Amino acid sequence: MRMIELRDATKSYPGDVHALRGVDLQVDEGELVAIVGPSGSGKSTLLNLIGTLDRPTSGTVRVAGYDVSALSDSRLSALRARHIGFVFQHFHLAAGRSAVDNVADGLLYAGVPLGQRRARARTALEHVRLGHRLEHRPGELSGGEKQRVAIARALVGQPSLLLADEPTGALDTASGKIVMELIQELGATGTTVCVITHDNDIAASLPRSVRFRDGSVVYDSLVGQVAS
Repeated sequence: MRMIELRDATKSYPGDVHALRGVDLQVDEGELVAIVGPSGSGKSTLLNLIGTLDRPTSGTVRVAGYDVSALSDSRLSALRARHIGFVFQHFHLAAGRSAVDNVADGLLYAGVPLGQRRARARTALEHVRLGHRLEHRPGELSGGEKQRVAIARALVGQPSLLLADEPTGALDTASGKIVMELIQELGATGTTVCVITHDNDIAASLPRSVRFRDGSVVYDSLVGQVAS
């Protein structure tokens, strides 16, 4: 199954700002891909499109077989809840809530009863090696532990697509290594994973890298071609 498909996708903003310029990109189910490029290259805009947080100005964006432009806001929300998990650089955890409650909150809109939410949250935290920190609040966790809580929250709904935006950007080297090991383990289990990064070393560590510059794909290691 093709998880992500962009055909001649563009995204423009007022003031003649062209964030994406005719992007063609296909990612199959189960792929582990780095989307790499410097700040301003268009990779964050791409994240918003494939995460269904925004729609293209022109062209086609399909996620899990659905045409993003053809869906209402409520159906886009349902698509995100069912298929997509997000991990961000700065964690976005609720400060006053325990790790298990932060993760359980990832199921709030899935209609799962509270007891089941917490049970699934505990399992997800154990999966990211935080079974001993269930009741700790974010202020009691290291940066690497916070990011692992964020990964557990993204995974608790069992998404088919995980989008990780600079997941090691706020971490020290040792913590970043643990987070990338977890992401690679997820890829090995069949989850489709896209890691958005400016870090060339992270990109090189993943099976496929797609390089952006000035809103365009300039290199895709899968096809080995550089755009003219």
